[in-house]
Amino acid sequence: MPEVRALREHDLAAVADMFQRILRKSLDPATPSLRAYLKTIFLDAPDFDPELASKVHVRDDGRVSGFIGILPLRMELQGEPLRAAICSSLMVDAREDDPFAAARLLRDVLSGPQDLSFTETSNDIATTMWRKMRASVLADYSLEWLRVIRPVSFGLEMAAGRVGVLNVLKPLAAPFDGLFGRGGESGGQTWPRYMPVAEKADAFTDTDATEDDLSTLIPELLDAFSLRPQWTREQLGMMFVHARRKAVHGERVQRIVRTRAGKPIGFFLYYGDPGRVGRVVQIMAIPGQEGTVIDRLLKNAHGRGMVAMRGRTQPALLEAMLGRKVIFVNASSTVVHSGRPDLLEALTSGRAFLNGFAGEGWTRLIGDRFD
Repeated sequence: MPEVRALREHDLAAVADMFQRILRKSLDPATPSLRAYLKTIFLDAPDFDPELASKVHVRDDGRVSGFIGILPLRMELQGEPLRAAICSSLMVDAREDDPFAAARLLRDVLSGPQDLSFTETSNDIATTMWRKMRASVLADYSLEWLRVIRPVSFGLEMAAGRVGVLNVLKPLAAPFDGLFGRGGESGGQTWPRYMPVAEKADAFTDTDATEDDLSTLIPELLDAFSLRPQWTREQLGMMFVHARRKAVHGERVQRIVRTRAGKPIGFFLYYGDPGRVGRVVQIMAIPGQEGTVIDRLLKNAHGRGMVAMRGRTQPALLEAMLGRKVIFVNASSTVVHSGRPDLLEALTSGRAFLNGFAGEGWTRLIGDRFD
């Protein structure tokens, strides 16, 4: 009979091949670099927990036909230590041959000793499966946000992703970007474009941040959340090492937003190159200053030549984005499973810190190449 068991080192070649074909949708063979990274993050991580190990689905003939990656996460609810399992990279090979393989993988993980399990990258099929196992979809954590900055350049960037020859037209787009929405509302802010204008955020500054700076600031900003990760400085440092490179997304930008007196009120971290869409991994702010940090992010992105910015919502950010001409779409869902009503209440009421660094967005599996 098929079985679900913990990932072993000799499974990595099969898992890497599935990752390349199913999630990366590439016909190229998996590289040694990808296999090595899967080993690093799922078998050799400093916080590896054998009770919360990644799982493989094995067919009757012994072939690995499915995988779900688990990233253990220590969390706390009002001081109570908790164990969480971040579920990532759920994939099954030849699903038509065994339509229940993915369900077996997920059921095995959800029956583990953790207090809660969650994913931030659940597609429609996976979300249906989670729901059948009494999981909850967190709507306010499940939206992708998009803010267009340069409309003509943005349109060409999207079109060039499908028709590569259009890349040659990108340098011609800049003069036309400013024609959209002239004389619009909010002193120049309209749906199709973003223009830096005098605003409250100008009373603040943003400066380059080191990894040490953010490792100090993040725990302070987490205090606003009832349910939050229990990261040590060493764990945050390790995550920043992984997050240093996302070659597909572009250059990393990480900046702390401060008052004129130098007091930090939040930070943003994104990836992007001029003429492209910037990918935001994390925005954090002290309560009430989320809008200021978002405004500083957009001003920075405009100055660096981004055509648009996109990222994932959290409840506090969602409220702050209203009125800032942001488009929302559900591309994937954040789904949680727990047998504890108090945890579910914290999650569904928006008092939990999830997504971004409390997820898989910091890993190289999202946004990097493995050549």
